[in-house]
Amino acid sequence: MYDENKHDEYEDQNHETYSNYTENPDPMSDHTSSENSGFDESKSSNFASQETESQQTSGSNHNHKSSKASKKLARKTAGIVAAAVLFGAVSGGVMTGVSYIGERYTKIPAVSTTLGQSNGSTANGATSIPVSNTVMDVSDVVEKAMPSVVAINDTMTVQQYGIFGLPETYQAKSSGSGIIIDKTDSELLIATNNHVVSGASDLTVTFSDDNTASAAVKGTDSATDLAVIAVKLSDISSDTLSKIKVATLGDSDNLKAGQQVIAIGNALGYGQSVTVGYVSALNREISDNNGVSHTYIQTDAAINPGNSGGALIDLNGNVIGINAAKTSSTDVEGIGYAIPISKAGEILDNLKTKQTREVLDESAQGFLGIQGTNIDANASKAYGMPVGIYVYKILDDGAAASSDLKEKDIITKFDGQSVTTMDELKEMLTYYKSGSTVTLTVQSLTDGTYQEHDVTVTLGSRPSDNNS
Repeated sequence: MYDENKHDEYEDQNHETYSNYTENPDPMSDHTSSENSGFDESKSSNFASQETESQQTSGSNHNHKSSKASKKLARKTAGIVAAAVLFGAVSGGVMTGVSYIGERYTKIPAVSTTLGQSNGSTANGATSIPVSNTVMDVSDVVEKAMPSVVAINDTMTVQQYGIFGLPETYQAKSSGSGIIIDKTDSELLIATNNHVVSGASDLTVTFSDDNTASAAVKGTDSATDLAVIAVKLSDISSDTLSKIKVATLGDSDNLKAGQQVIAIGNALGYGQSVTVGYVSALNREISDNNGVSHTYIQTDAAINPGNSGGALIDLNGNVIGINAAKTSSTDVEGIGYAIPISKAGEILDNLKTKQTREVLDESAQGFLGIQGTNIDANASKAYGMPVGIYVYKILDDGAAASSDLKEKDIITKFDGQSVTTMDELKEMLTYYKSGSTVTLTVQSLTDGTYQEHDVTVTLGSRPSDNNS
């Protein structure tokens, strides 16, 4: 409730502080401009005069009371307006000061939010920050992408060293994921990780409708951890063929940190599952178990064992990465990696052209005729040598003896596919017949530097020992 006497006291106390106040106790004269207060003094006087004239028939005493009441009403009205303007001025000044101090000492500019503007700036010239709505329901995107993703299960030959340092091998079941990237007249081609199919002897693929089919390796590239496997169309039912589709590959070069992504894969071998997250970082350099460095997309979308080879997709359903690995420890949470699809595209295109592999009888398998040792990433850094297979001996009766391959050369590719270990080279040879001609990519030491070139070799017959 407005108190006229208190207003006068407040006015007297604050006269020195606020220059727009005077010693005149009449609130009608408090503001320097009637335009600012919204109150017209002349109109008030005319109104009071008209009221006095109209009340003359009621007697002089009544006229006096009416005039006094009108003035009192006008005085109260002006006082309320003055108080409101004063409050607005003080509060506005305080907020401006707070904003200035905050910006000065925190170095964070004040942000002005204006509703209803779409031109990217606020009324006072400050740039507004557009905020995208988080997509909570991705079921439509998943429904579109799921028919392009498969589960991969296989039996792998695992080699490890026993307590006496002797190598031991055993068979183990493993699982992974894959992405349908192409269909030819006779085959369905599926991209996955090399480590998913390396050493596999019994590959099967499960489609989105839970039907399965046998698969075979078409091409592998250990340096990039990529592989392509193939399923014969004749082994897939017409009903399944009508439900699956080739994935739409996106452009990972245009990704930004903070972009929402979806991971689809055969987590823990239980079948297809979906996790959602964001791009945490780009161009992450991570080394694998062999010390070979790879460039990944980092994401907080859960990538669990079995997700390897599966799809990382954007909100348009486009594949922007091939899930590859996760960081697992008690100190790490929410870090997974995917191979950028733009970097994988050229390699996958090359692997698709390879002849689908079928393991041959040992009597039919090709033989290179070398003895070699592995140059891993650590040895590469220590000795300045390329990662690959160091040829320390060429057998006199082997196929390599009749080629341009030399001792001390380092083999990095076999038939256009990266190889980094002798085990990988031996496995590769199990799919090539003796008498077939292959191209080796090698690094040769010339004038103190390694230079890359190709060597053509016609494979011989495979002996019974462990040489290649």
